Amino acid sequence: MLGKEINILGAGLCGSLLSIMMAKQGYSVTVREKRSDPRKNHGSAGRSINLAMSAKGINALKYAGIFEQIEPLLMPMKGRMLHFQDGREELQPYGQYDHEFIYSVSRLRLNHLLIDAAEKIGVEIKFQHSIESFDKEKNVNFKSNEGRYNLTAKNLLVTDGAGSKMRRSFNGSSPILPQEDILPHSYKELTIPADDNGSFKLTEKALHVWPRGQFMLIALPNPDGDFTLTLFMPTKGENSFDGLKNNHQIQKFFEKYFSDILILIPNLIEQFQENPTGILGTVKCKHWHLNDQFLLIGDAAHAMVPFHAQGMNSAFDDCVVLDSIVKKYDNWGEIFKEFEIKQKKNANAIQAMALDNYIEMRDGVLDPKFALKKELSFRLEKDFPTYFIPRYSMVMFHNEIPYSVSYQRGEIQKNILNELTINADNIDSIDYRSAEKVIKQELTPL
Repeated sequence: MLGKEINILGAGLCGSLLSIMMAKQGYSVTVREKRSDPRKNHGSAGRSINLAMSAKGINALKYAGIFEQIEPLLMPMKGRMLHFQDGREELQPYGQYDHEFIYSVSRLRLNHLLIDAAEKIGVEIKFQHSIESFDKEKNVNFKSNEGRYNLTAKNLLVTDGAGSKMRRSFNGSSPILPQEDILPHSYKELTIPADDNGSFKLTEKALHVWPRGQFMLIALPNPDGDFTLTLFMPTKGENSFDGLKNNHQIQKFFEKYFSDILILIPNLIEQFQENPTGILGTVKCKHWHLNDQFLLIGDAAHAMVPFHAQGMNSAFDDCVVLDSIVKKYDNWGEIFKEFEIKQKKNANAIQAMALDNYIEMRDGVLDPKFALKKELSFRLEKDFPTYFIPRYSMVMFHNEIPYSVSYQRGEIQKNILNELTINADNIDSIDYRSAEKVIKQELTPL
Protein backbone atom coordinates (compact mmCIF):
# COMPACT_ATOMS: atom_id res chain seq x y z
CA MET A 1 0.00 0.00 0.00
CA LEU A 2 1.11 3.58 -0.61
CA GLY A 3 2.18 5.57 2.41
CA LYS A 4 0.20 8.64 3.25
CA GLU A 5 3.25 10.92 3.37
CA ILE A 6 4.82 12.44 0.26
CA ASN A 7 7.94 14.56 -0.04
CA ILE A 8 8.37 16.93 -2.98
CA LEU A 9 11.73 18.53 -3.74
CA GLY A 10 11.23 22.00 -5.23
CA ALA A 11 8.51 24.63 -4.71
CA GLY A 12 8.61 26.16 -8.18
CA LEU A 13 5.61 26.07 -10.48
CA CYS A 14 5.62 22.31 -11.01
CA GLY A 15 6.30 21.33 -7.40
CA SER A 16 3.71 23.74 -5.99
CA LEU A 17 0.98 22.55 -8.36
CA LEU A 18 1.84 18.90 -7.79
CA SER A 19 1.70 19.39 -4.02
CA ILE A 20 -1.86 20.73 -4.37
CA MET A 21 -2.94 17.68 -6.37
CA MET A 22 -1.34 15.25 -3.92
CA ALA A 23 -2.84 17.02 -0.91
CA LYS A 24 -6.28 16.83 -2.53
CA GLN A 25 -5.80 13.06 -2.77
CA GLY A 26 -5.41 13.01 1.00
CA TYR A 27 -1.64 12.80 1.29
CA SER A 28 0.37 14.65 3.93
CA VAL A 29 2.70 16.67 1.71
CA THR A 30 6.01 18.31 2.62
CA VAL A 31 7.81 20.44 0.04
CA ARG A 32 11.46 21.43 0.43
CA GLU A 33 12.74 24.45 -1.49
CA LYS A 34 16.29 25.83 -1.68
CA ARG A 35 15.15 29.45 -2.11
CA SER A 36 13.87 31.73 0.57
CA ASP A 37 10.13 32.37 0.38
CA PRO A 38 9.66 34.16 -3.01
CA ARG A 39 6.60 35.95 -1.64
CA LYS A 40 8.89 37.84 0.74
CA ASN A 41 11.82 38.14 -1.65
CA HIS A 42 10.98 39.38 -5.15
CA GLY A 43 14.02 37.64 -6.63
CA SER A 44 16.69 38.81 -9.04
CA ALA A 45 15.65 40.87 -12.03
CA GLY A 46 16.24 39.46 -15.47
CA ARG A 47 16.37 35.78 -14.59
CA SER A 48 12.84 34.66 -15.39
CA ILE A 49 11.41 34.65 -18.90
CA ASN A 50 7.75 35.62 -18.90
CA LEU A 51 5.58 32.60 -19.55
CA ALA A 52 2.86 31.83 -22.08
CA MET A 53 0.08 29.60 -20.81
CA SER A 54 -1.84 27.44 -23.26
CA ALA A 55 -4.29 24.52 -23.27
CA LYS A 56 -2.34 21.97 -21.22
CA GLY A 57 -1.46 24.51 -18.56
CA ILE A 58 -5.03 25.74 -18.25
CA ASN A 59 -6.34 22.18 -18.16
CA ALA A 60 -3.97 21.37 -15.27
CA LEU A 61 -5.10 24.39 -13.24
CA LYS A 62 -8.75 23.47 -13.81
CA TYR A 63 -8.00 19.84 -12.94
CA ALA A 64 -6.50 21.03 -9.63
CA GLY A 65 -9.50 23.29 -9.01
CA ILE A 66 -7.52 26.54 -8.82
CA PHE A 67 -7.92 28.15 -12.26
CA GLU A 68 -10.26 30.85 -10.96
CA GLN A 69 -7.56 32.01 -8.55
CA ILE A 70 -4.97 32.20 -11.33
CA GLU A 71 -7.16 33.67 -14.09
CA PRO A 72 -6.73 37.34 -13.05
CA LEU A 73 -2.98 37.05 -13.77
CA LEU A 74 -3.51 36.03 -17.40
CA MET A 75 -3.09 38.46 -20.31
CA PRO A 76 -4.64 37.12 -23.54
CA MET A 77 -2.51 37.23 -26.71
CA LYS A 78 -4.38 36.66 -29.98
CA GLY A 79 -1.34 36.44 -32.24
CA ARG A 80 2.27 37.20 -33.01
CA MET A 81 3.03 40.81 -33.96
CA LEU A 82 6.08 40.86 -36.23
CA HIS A 83 8.24 43.99 -36.26
CA PHE A 84 10.42 43.99 -39.36
CA GLN A 85 13.64 45.95 -39.65
CA ASP A 86 12.18 48.23 -42.34
CA GLY A 87 9.49 49.40 -39.91
CA ARG A 88 6.65 47.21 -41.18
CA GLU A 89 4.40 45.44 -38.70
CA GLU A 90 2.30 42.35 -39.33
CA LEU A 91 -0.06 40.57 -36.95
CA GLN A 92 -0.15 36.82 -37.51
CA PRO A 93 -3.00 35.17 -35.59
CA TYR A 94 -2.04 32.06 -33.61
CA GLY A 95 -5.26 30.36 -34.63
CA GLN A 96 -8.33 31.13 -36.71
CA TYR A 97 -11.10 30.64 -34.16
CA ASP A 98 -12.26 33.01 -31.43
CA HIS A 99 -11.12 30.78 -28.57
CA GLU A 100 -7.63 30.26 -29.98
CA PHE A 101 -5.27 32.51 -28.07
CA ILE A 102 -2.59 32.08 -25.43
CA TYR A 103 -1.94 33.96 -22.20
CA SER A 104 1.04 35.88 -20.92
CA VAL A 105 1.65 35.31 -17.21
CA SER A 106 4.31 36.37 -14.74
CA ARG A 107 6.29 33.38 -13.48
CA LEU A 108 6.85 35.07 -10.11
CA ARG A 109 3.22 36.02 -9.50
CA LEU A 110 2.02 32.60 -10.61
CA ASN A 111 4.45 30.92 -8.22
CA HIS A 112 3.21 33.12 -5.36
CA LEU A 113 -0.41 32.12 -5.92
CA LEU A 114 0.41 28.41 -6.26
CA ILE A 115 2.37 28.47 -2.99
CA ASP A 116 -0.51 30.30 -1.30
CA ALA A 117 -2.99 27.71 -2.59
CA ALA A 118 -0.76 24.82 -1.47
CA GLU A 119 -0.35 26.15 2.05
CA LYS A 120 -4.07 26.88 2.29
CA ILE A 121 -4.91 23.17 1.92
CA GLY A 122 -2.27 22.03 4.39
CA VAL A 123 0.93 21.53 2.40
CA GLU A 124 4.03 22.23 4.50
CA ILE A 125 6.67 24.16 2.57
CA LYS A 126 10.16 24.36 4.05
CA PHE A 127 12.14 27.17 2.46
CA GLN A 128 15.96 27.39 2.45
CA HIS A 129 16.30 23.62 2.52
CA SER A 130 18.79 22.88 -0.26
CA ILE A 131 19.92 19.50 -1.56
CA GLU A 132 23.64 18.94 -1.11
CA SER A 133 23.91 15.39 -2.47
CA PHE A 134 22.27 12.03 -3.00
CA ASP A 135 24.39 9.22 -1.57
CA LYS A 136 24.73 5.48 -2.12
CA GLU A 137 22.81 4.76 1.08
CA LYS A 138 19.74 6.20 -0.64
CA ASN A 139 19.75 9.36 1.43
CA VAL A 140 19.13 12.86 0.16
CA ASN A 141 21.43 15.14 2.12
CA PHE A 142 20.03 18.59 2.92
CA LYS A 143 21.39 21.81 4.28
CA SER A 144 19.08 24.29 6.00
CA ASN A 145 19.35 27.22 8.36
CA GLU A 146 18.63 24.69 11.09
CA GLY A 147 21.57 22.49 10.12
CA ARG A 148 22.24 19.45 7.96
CA TYR A 149 20.03 16.36 7.84
CA ASN A 150 19.18 13.33 5.68
CA LEU A 151 15.94 12.22 4.07
CA THR A 152 15.50 8.63 2.94
CA ALA A 153 14.76 8.43 -0.76
CA LYS A 154 11.35 6.78 -0.83
CA ASN A 155 8.55 7.89 -3.16
CA LEU A 156 10.21 11.28 -3.63
CA LEU A 157 8.76 13.56 -6.29
CA VAL A 158 11.63 15.63 -7.64
CA THR A 159 10.67 18.97 -9.19
CA ASP A 160 13.86 20.95 -8.56
CA GLY A 161 14.12 22.37 -12.07
CA ALA A 162 16.54 22.39 -14.98
CA GLY A 163 19.55 22.53 -12.64
CA SER A 164 18.28 19.58 -10.58
CA LYS A 165 20.90 18.36 -8.11
CA MET A 166 19.14 15.03 -7.84
CA ARG A 167 19.46 14.52 -11.59
CA ARG A 168 23.03 15.78 -11.73
CA SER A 169 24.06 13.37 -8.97
CA PHE A 170 23.65 10.71 -11.70
CA ASN A 171 25.94 12.37 -14.27
CA GLY A 172 27.53 9.45 -16.10
CA SER A 173 25.60 6.97 -13.96
CA SER A 174 22.73 4.57 -14.58
CA PRO A 175 19.81 4.42 -14.62
CA ILE A 176 19.26 8.18 -15.07
CA LEU A 177 22.23 8.99 -17.37
CA PRO A 178 21.30 12.67 -17.81
CA GLN A 179 22.46 14.81 -20.71
CA GLU A 180 22.43 18.61 -20.84
CA ASP A 181 22.73 20.15 -24.30
CA ILE A 182 23.46 23.86 -24.02
CA LEU A 183 22.35 25.95 -26.98
CA PRO A 184 25.08 28.24 -28.38
CA HIS A 185 22.56 31.05 -27.86
CA SER A 186 21.74 32.95 -24.67
CA TYR A 187 19.10 35.40 -23.50
CA LYS A 188 18.82 38.66 -21.63
CA GLU A 189 15.63 39.98 -20.13
CA LEU A 190 14.68 43.65 -20.24
CA THR A 191 11.53 45.65 -19.40
CA ILE A 192 9.48 48.04 -21.50
CA PRO A 193 7.84 50.20 -18.81
CA ALA A 194 4.28 51.44 -19.01
CA ASP A 195 3.57 54.98 -20.18
CA ASP A 196 3.36 57.72 -17.56
CA ASN A 197 -0.41 57.18 -17.44
CA GLY A 198 0.06 53.42 -16.91
CA SER A 199 -0.94 52.38 -20.42
CA PHE A 200 0.86 49.97 -22.76
CA LYS A 201 3.41 51.32 -25.24
CA LEU A 202 2.60 48.46 -27.63
CA THR A 203 -0.63 46.61 -28.28
CA GLU A 204 -1.18 44.29 -25.32
CA LYS A 205 -3.18 41.68 -27.27
CA ALA A 206 -0.13 40.13 -28.95
CA LEU A 207 3.23 38.55 -28.38
CA HIS A 208 5.67 40.86 -30.14
CA VAL A 209 8.60 39.51 -32.15
CA TRP A 210 11.45 41.36 -33.82
CA PRO A 211 12.93 38.64 -36.09
CA ARG A 212 16.44 39.33 -37.36
CA GLY A 213 17.64 36.03 -38.81
CA GLN A 214 20.15 34.70 -36.29
CA PHE A 215 18.73 36.63 -33.35
CA MET A 216 15.47 38.16 -32.17
CA LEU A 217 13.60 40.09 -29.51
CA ILE A 218 10.25 39.05 -28.05
CA ALA A 219 7.93 40.99 -25.73
CA LEU A 220 5.05 39.71 -23.59
CA PRO A 221 2.52 41.99 -21.86
CA ASN A 222 2.01 42.21 -18.09
CA PRO A 223 -1.15 43.36 -16.26
CA ASP A 224 0.52 46.55 -14.97
CA GLY A 225 1.03 47.99 -18.47
CA ASP A 226 4.65 46.96 -18.92
CA PHE A 227 6.20 44.32 -21.19
CA THR A 228 8.79 41.69 -20.43
CA LEU A 229 11.27 41.91 -23.30
CA THR A 230 13.79 39.16 -24.03
CA LEU A 231 16.73 39.26 -26.42
CA PHE A 232 17.82 35.88 -27.80
CA MET A 233 21.08 35.76 -29.74
CA PRO A 234 24.32 33.78 -30.16
CA THR A 235 26.58 33.69 -27.13
CA LYS A 236 29.69 34.25 -29.24
CA GLY A 237 30.57 35.42 -32.75
CA GLU A 238 29.15 38.16 -34.94
CA ASN A 239 26.09 39.88 -33.45
CA SER A 240 26.45 38.08 -30.14
CA PHE A 241 26.33 38.82 -26.43
CA ASP A 242 30.11 38.48 -26.42
CA GLY A 243 30.28 41.50 -28.74
CA LEU A 244 28.04 43.72 -26.61
CA LYS A 245 30.24 44.63 -23.67
CA ASN A 246 30.33 48.41 -23.48
CA ASN A 247 27.67 51.11 -23.71
CA HIS A 248 28.73 52.22 -27.19
CA GLN A 249 28.43 48.68 -28.63
CA ILE A 250 24.99 48.21 -27.07
CA GLN A 251 23.74 51.57 -28.31
CA LYS A 252 24.95 51.01 -31.89
CA PHE A 253 23.51 47.47 -31.97
CA PHE A 254 20.02 48.62 -30.99
CA GLU A 255 20.18 51.63 -33.30
CA LYS A 256 20.94 49.30 -36.21
CA TYR A 257 18.58 46.40 -35.52
CA PHE A 258 15.93 47.58 -33.03
CA SER A 259 15.70 51.36 -33.38
CA ASP A 260 12.02 51.39 -32.37
CA ILE A 261 12.92 49.83 -29.01
CA LEU A 262 15.20 52.71 -28.03
CA ILE A 263 12.29 55.10 -27.58
CA LEU A 264 10.36 52.52 -25.52
CA ILE A 265 13.05 51.90 -22.89
CA PRO A 266 14.60 55.10 -21.50
CA ASN A 267 17.15 53.15 -19.40
CA LEU A 268 17.96 50.45 -21.95
CA ILE A 269 21.75 50.59 -21.49
CA GLU A 270 21.46 50.42 -17.72
CA GLN A 271 19.11 47.41 -17.88
CA PHE A 272 21.30 45.65 -20.42
CA GLN A 273 24.43 46.07 -18.31
CA GLU A 274 22.82 45.15 -14.99
CA ASN A 275 20.59 42.22 -15.95
CA PRO A 276 22.30 38.83 -16.22
CA THR A 277 22.68 36.81 -19.40
CA GLY A 278 20.97 33.43 -19.12
CA ILE A 279 21.80 30.14 -20.79
CA LEU A 280 19.41 28.02 -22.88
CA GLY A 281 19.47 24.26 -23.02
CA THR A 282 17.72 20.93 -23.31
CA VAL A 283 17.81 18.22 -20.64
CA LYS A 284 17.31 14.56 -21.49
CA CYS A 285 17.62 11.41 -19.38
CA LYS A 286 17.69 7.72 -20.20
CA HIS A 287 15.32 7.19 -17.29
CA TRP A 288 13.42 9.51 -14.97
CA HIS A 289 13.15 7.28 -11.92
CA LEU A 290 15.14 4.97 -9.65
CA ASN A 291 12.92 2.06 -8.63
CA ASP A 292 10.45 3.44 -6.08
CA GLN A 293 12.93 5.90 -4.60
CA PHE A 294 12.34 9.01 -6.67
CA LEU A 295 10.82 10.36 -9.87
CA LEU A 296 12.03 13.38 -11.86
CA ILE A 297 9.19 15.58 -13.12
CA GLY A 298 8.97 18.71 -15.27
CA ASP A 299 12.19 20.60 -16.00
CA ALA A 300 14.16 18.30 -13.70
CA ALA A 301 13.44 15.49 -16.17
CA HIS A 302 13.08 17.26 -19.52
CA ALA A 303 13.92 20.98 -19.53
CA MET A 304 13.59 22.57 -22.94
CA VAL A 305 14.33 25.83 -24.72
CA PRO A 306 11.44 28.32 -24.35
CA PHE A 307 10.56 28.88 -28.00
CA HIS A 308 7.32 26.94 -28.06
CA ALA A 309 6.28 28.32 -24.66
CA GLN A 310 5.65 24.79 -23.38
CA GLY A 311 8.09 24.30 -20.49
CA MET A 312 5.53 25.22 -17.84
CA ASN A 313 2.63 23.70 -19.79
CA SER A 314 4.49 20.43 -20.22
CA ALA A 315 5.40 20.33 -16.51
CA PHE A 316 1.79 21.01 -15.54
CA ASP A 317 0.68 18.22 -17.88
CA ASP A 318 3.15 15.94 -16.05
CA CYS A 319 1.34 16.77 -12.82
CA VAL A 320 -2.05 15.80 -14.26
CA VAL A 321 -0.73 12.53 -15.70
CA LEU A 322 1.08 11.58 -12.49
CA ASP A 323 -1.94 12.41 -10.34
CA SER A 324 -4.16 10.19 -12.50
CA ILE A 325 -1.65 7.31 -12.32
CA VAL A 326 -1.28 7.60 -8.53
CA LYS A 327 -5.03 6.96 -8.29
CA LYS A 328 -4.61 3.64 -10.13
CA TYR A 329 -1.77 1.88 -8.26
CA ASP A 330 -0.66 0.90 -4.76
CA ASN A 331 3.01 0.66 -5.71
CA TRP A 332 5.26 3.67 -6.27
CA GLY A 333 7.63 1.69 -8.47
CA GLU A 334 4.76 0.90 -10.83
CA ILE A 335 3.55 4.50 -10.71
CA PHE A 336 6.97 5.86 -11.63
CA LYS A 337 7.44 3.30 -14.39
CA GLU A 338 4.08 3.98 -16.05
CA PHE A 339 4.57 7.74 -15.82
CA GLU A 340 7.90 7.50 -17.63
CA ILE A 341 6.48 5.24 -20.34
CA LYS A 342 3.54 7.56 -20.91
CA GLN A 343 5.30 10.93 -20.83
CA LYS A 344 8.83 10.38 -22.15
CA LYS A 345 7.79 10.25 -25.81
CA ASN A 346 5.79 13.44 -25.30
CA ALA A 347 8.74 15.20 -23.68
CA ASN A 348 11.04 14.21 -26.55
CA ALA A 349 8.48 15.53 -29.03
CA ILE A 350 7.94 18.95 -27.45
CA GLN A 351 11.69 19.41 -26.96
CA ALA A 352 12.20 18.89 -30.69
CA MET A 353 9.32 21.23 -31.57
CA ALA A 354 10.68 23.93 -29.24
CA LEU A 355 14.00 23.93 -31.09
CA ASP A 356 12.16 24.01 -34.44
CA ASN A 357 10.12 26.98 -33.30
CA TYR A 358 13.23 28.99 -32.45
CA ILE A 359 14.35 28.76 -36.06
CA GLU A 360 10.85 29.69 -37.23
CA MET A 361 10.51 32.71 -34.94
CA ARG A 362 13.88 34.28 -35.66
CA ASP A 363 14.35 33.21 -39.29
CA GLY A 364 11.44 31.23 -40.78
CA VAL A 365 8.98 34.12 -40.56
CA LEU A 366 11.25 36.01 -42.98
CA ASP A 367 10.71 33.32 -45.67
CA PRO A 368 8.46 34.69 -48.47
CA LYS A 369 6.48 31.43 -48.39
CA PHE A 370 5.90 31.51 -44.61
CA ALA A 371 2.71 33.59 -44.70
CA LEU A 372 1.31 31.55 -47.60
CA LYS A 373 1.90 28.26 -45.77
CA LYS A 374 0.24 29.64 -42.65
CA GLU A 375 -2.77 30.87 -44.62
CA LEU A 376 -3.00 27.53 -46.39
CA SER A 377 -2.81 25.59 -43.15
CA PHE A 378 -5.81 27.53 -41.81
CA ARG A 379 -7.72 26.90 -45.05
CA LEU A 380 -6.98 23.17 -44.87
CA GLU A 381 -8.08 23.09 -41.23
CA LYS A 382 -11.42 24.63 -42.22
CA ASP A 383 -11.91 22.33 -45.21
CA PHE A 384 -10.69 19.10 -43.56
CA PRO A 385 -11.04 19.67 -39.78
CA THR A 386 -10.84 16.01 -38.80
CA TYR A 387 -7.67 15.49 -40.82
CA PHE A 388 -5.64 18.68 -40.70
CA ILE A 389 -4.92 20.93 -37.68
CA PRO A 390 -1.83 23.17 -37.87
CA ARG A 391 0.94 21.83 -35.64
CA TYR A 392 1.10 25.03 -33.62
CA SER A 393 -2.65 24.81 -32.98
CA MET A 394 -2.41 21.17 -31.94
CA VAL A 395 0.24 22.04 -29.35
CA MET A 396 -1.27 25.27 -28.04
CA PHE A 397 -5.04 24.82 -28.24
CA HIS A 398 -5.77 21.07 -28.09
CA ASN A 399 -5.12 19.65 -24.66
CA GLU A 400 -6.41 16.25 -25.76
CA ILE A 401 -3.71 15.81 -28.43
CA PRO A 402 -0.43 14.47 -26.97
CA TYR A 403 2.79 16.25 -27.94
CA SER A 404 4.05 13.09 -29.65
CA VAL A 405 1.01 13.04 -31.96
CA SER A 406 1.38 16.77 -32.71
CA TYR A 407 5.00 16.22 -33.65
CA GLN A 408 4.38 13.19 -35.87
CA ARG A 409 1.46 14.74 -37.70
CA GLY A 410 3.25 18.07 -37.87
CA GLU A 411 6.15 16.55 -39.79
CA ILE A 412 3.75 15.02 -42.33
CA GLN A 413 1.81 18.28 -42.64
CA LYS A 414 5.03 20.26 -43.15
CA ASN A 415 5.82 18.12 -46.19
CA ILE A 416 2.26 18.53 -47.49
CA LEU A 417 2.45 22.34 -47.20
CA ASN A 418 5.83 22.38 -48.95
CA GLU A 419 4.47 20.23 -51.78
CA LEU A 420 1.32 22.31 -52.26
CA THR A 421 3.10 25.70 -52.24
CA ILE A 422 6.21 24.85 -54.25
CA ASN A 423 4.76 26.39 -57.43
CA ALA A 424 2.19 28.68 -55.82
CA ASP A 425 2.50 32.41 -55.19
CA ASN A 426 -0.85 32.96 -53.47
CA ILE A 427 -3.71 31.04 -51.87
CA ASP A 428 -5.83 31.11 -55.06
CA SER A 429 -3.20 29.19 -57.04
CA ILE A 430 -3.37 26.12 -54.74
CA ASP A 431 -4.69 22.91 -56.30
CA TYR A 432 -7.28 21.87 -53.68
CA ARG A 433 -8.14 18.61 -55.42
CA SER A 434 -4.54 17.54 -55.02
CA ALA A 435 -4.62 18.87 -51.46
CA GLU A 436 -7.57 16.72 -50.48
CA LYS A 437 -6.07 13.66 -52.11
CA VAL A 438 -2.68 13.96 -50.41
CA ILE A 439 -4.16 14.84 -47.01
CA LYS A 440 -6.46 11.83 -46.92
CA GLN A 441 -3.67 9.64 -48.22
CA GLU A 442 -1.04 10.77 -45.69
CA LEU A 443 -3.15 11.51 -42.59
CA THR A 444 -5.73 9.58 -40.58
CA PRO A 445 -8.67 11.39 -38.93
CA LEU A 446 -8.04 12.71 -35.44
